[in-house]
Amino acid sequence: MKQRHSTDRGTSIRIMRRGRARAGLCVIAALAAVGATAAPSAPADRPPITGISHLAVYSRDMNKSEQFYVHVLGARKDADPENAKGVRYYLSARQFVEVLPAPPQQRASMLAHAAYQTADAPGLRAWLAKRGMKDLGAVQRGADGTQWFATHDPEGNEVQFVQPATQDDTPVEGAISGRIIHVGYAVHDRAKQDVFYRQLLGFRPYWYGAFNADKVDWVSQQTPDGHDWLEYMMVGPGSDVPMEKVDANQLGVLNHLSLGVANMQAAVTTLIREDRLSPRHDGPQMGLDGKWQANLYDPDGTRVELMEFQPVVKPCCSAFTADSPTR
Repeated sequence: MKQRHSTDRGTSIRIMRRGRARAGLCVIAALAAVGATAAPSAPADRPPITGISHLAVYSRDMNKSEQFYVHVLGARKDADPENAKGVRYYLSARQFVEVLPAPPQQRASMLAHAAYQTADAPGLRAWLAKRGMKDLGAVQRGADGTQWFATHDPEGNEVQFVQPATQDDTPVEGAISGRIIHVGYAVHDRAKQDVFYRQLLGFRPYWYGAFNADKVDWVSQQTPDGHDWLEYMMVGPGSDVPMEKVDANQLGVLNHLSLGVANMQAAVTTLIREDRLSPRHDGPQMGLDGKWQANLYDPDGTRVELMEFQPVVKPCCSAFTADSPTR
């Protein structure tokens, strides 16, 4: 999220002026004091953490969710080896969205968990255990050979590490994108999260920004051994999102995944031509990070952001401190 989001439910596409992405919005000297700090060098014995595996979200109507993920995104529906009641919507053989039935008393957030790829799930679990982590689920194995385990970050978000059975990233035929390039979720305490993601795991600074010079709204850090990234969506003191504004609708915007596209105009044109726009959508628009973006929303309000891989204008607020993905 690098731009304000419309709640319009019409099917028109708004093109925002590039000037909005730059004029008067850069975080300057006031933010420099809390700028991204470099993560320590990754230990040689830690198994690689290479990118995003998937995002898991809850659904209050599985049929409506299927319409969104299959028709709008063009994903391939398949069984969920992790949860018999769930469904996986594959964008490629190794990246997918997992959709789970919402419990009757589901809280406002529809985020179930975020998952990152590793080259060695058992090895990474053992590595974390040696460093004193107690909250580590058992390594599980799917019928296709995929292995994974779960833990939690300091704010209680479930985090999984997945060793995929394949590295095939060929997009599913008809998918608007076969590449999840980042996930983001609400963060209240940046310092606590950094202890886990940056200091322990070795995530690397990528970009940060805000709407106003005295705030920090987004803090992005790439996976230790790849170009995908996690985006802290800052809420509460120090951000532009006060806690009293964080309702179910806002959480759907904050807790999101982003699909990389080579050309935003071509992607959105395809969605319009094939009548695949979600009822709620906004963009395309220029983000403060200098990349073209557009937003689709699933029936429960979870945001799926389309984003070009590379910036086309100078980003606001901070320079990129790592290479952006190219595909």
